[in-house]
Amino acid sequence: MNLDELQERLKGFEWNDVEFKAAQTNVPKNAYETVSAFSNTSGGWLVFGVEEKGGQFEIVGVIEVDKVQNDFLSALRSKEKFNRVIETQSSLVNHNNKTLLIFYIPEVHRREKPVFLYGDIRQSFIRSGAGDMRCSDTEVKRFLREASDERYDSGTATFDITTCFEADSLRWYRSQFNALHPERDSSISDLEFLPNWGLVVEQDGRLLPTRASILLFGTQRALIQLLPRPVVDSQYIHARREDELPDERWADRLVVETNLMQAWSSLVDFFSRHAEHPFQIDPATLQRQEMPPEYLVFREAAINLLIHQDYADAGRSGLIRFFRDQTAFFNSGDAFIPSDELLDPGDKELRNPTIANAFRRIGLSEAAGTGVNSIFKSWRKMGLIPPIINNDRAKKSFELILLKEALLSETQLLLEAGLGVHLTEPEAAVFAYACHQGRLHMVDVKAVTGLATDRAREVANRLVVQGLLVNVDALPAPYYQLAEHLRAMTGPAAQNGSSPILHELNEAQWKVIEVADSPRTLGLLMDLVGIKRPLRIDFKQNVLQPLIQGHILRLTLPDQPNNPRQNYILTEIGQKLRQRRLNRVAR
Repeated sequence: MNLDELQERLKGFEWNDVEFKAAQTNVPKNAYETVSAFSNTSGGWLVFGVEEKGGQFEIVGVIEVDKVQNDFLSALRSKEKFNRVIETQSSLVNHNNKTLLIFYIPEVHRREKPVFLYGDIRQSFIRSGAGDMRCSDTEVKRFLREASDERYDSGTATFDITTCFEADSLRWYRSQFNALHPERDSSISDLEFLPNWGLVVEQDGRLLPTRASILLFGTQRALIQLLPRPVVDSQYIHARREDELPDERWADRLVVETNLMQAWSSLVDFFSRHAEHPFQIDPATLQRQEMPPEYLVFREAAINLLIHQDYADAGRSGLIRFFRDQTAFFNSGDAFIPSDELLDPGDKELRNPTIANAFRRIGLSEAAGTGVNSIFKSWRKMGLIPPIINNDRAKKSFELILLKEALLSETQLLLEAGLGVHLTEPEAAVFAYACHQGRLHMVDVKAVTGLATDRAREVANRLVVQGLLVNVDALPAPYYQLAEHLRAMTGPAAQNGSSPILHELNEAQWKVIEVADSPRTLGLLMDLVGIKRPLRIDFKQNVLQPLIQGHILRLTLPDQPNNPRQNYILTEIGQKLRQRRLNRVAR
């Protein structure tokens, strides 16, 4: 964290990844609670030399710098203070002859959680909002469960294997399995089939179902005994999310309390009823031969929800909420890997690997480690803003939000044209997302382009060279920020018209764009747009000139503006605007 970023943080906002302490002559006791909280959640900054007074932060500086720093670093390595050594990165910043000590405390691996104080596991803390909270007994137990190498779904349940499975669910699953694996012997019984995949195991001389098999194929009675809550609650709400009223009810709702095979069938039916573009699903396979992107995204997101839930959490169900402007998938249980690694290729740690493998064996989930990538790829194909992932370490929850908003909007194309820049498709996508977000980490660049890390970095760095982004060197990872001179063009100044960039077009200008895909004379443009000849000067000054200055329209003879053979034609950005408008009309 550099001085500029620190000063931005001192403006009084609540930050869940920054904690300020005066610590002028010694380390305050509650600083160690913050270390525990950062270690157990998503990491964060601990800044010594800043005091809060009346809701405002004031730099007071550390007086005993060497003492405070040495005491703190020694405590991080002391088994008397913490149950494990805490790694940190530290820096010293001087501001107006006052010294600040800045420490970055990273999140520890799940197998090392919880980090607690004084040898007492009850002294475990998590970060919630801008404060540190002592873990409840339930939260401590969850930490211990997730630190284990044995996954919850592989544990056994004490049910009679001859009566605990729902016959139709198993029959449907095996039909899909046999279709994809014709080399396998399809004549074996269910009680021969299930042990082959770790769904029934021998324990103390008897065969027992695993929790995964009950969740996947269990009867209603068996499932409720194992999971005393719904699997998922799906709601269709006829409003934008920001406009939703506290007492507003859903327009349609599906509460699923059946096994995962039946749950998937019910969710597909619910989605098909409310899809923007109606389609039919094969009732035998619950799939489409020709999958539209929106169905592919729903399939991956919904199955991701079914696969990765914390089924040991008896209090929180999965939740799918369909709004007009977005669809949100909520899951109890955070992802085991950091959010910035979810788009990386390769196998990943799974909460319920037995359940995940069962879905993959029948083609209802992408190969290991590619499901989230598939969602982002389909969203890019539709030209929409990348999905948002909220992987909340403190609340132990995971939310995937699919925004139904175009990435390259008309306003964005007008901005790009007004700047006079010529961007490749990946560059335009990254620049548009930077305008939307303000800052981007490398995971955002990868999400919006679909490129591997090295190539994504090249794209972002080219935007830095063009003066559109700036590179900020920060922990835990560097990020890219919209260049300062562009922020006013995308913020309030752009909305109130003080920006010099053209942000919207009038009806006459849109008509020009619709017909200027090939060279047109001034007179022909006026005729096609429906403007009378006596208004020639007004048309040229108020309709054409802003389009030319905005790099949307160009002269075929730019060095001879008054040449009688002069024609007007759309630029590359103008062509994109025209195509976008035509596509919208077609829909």
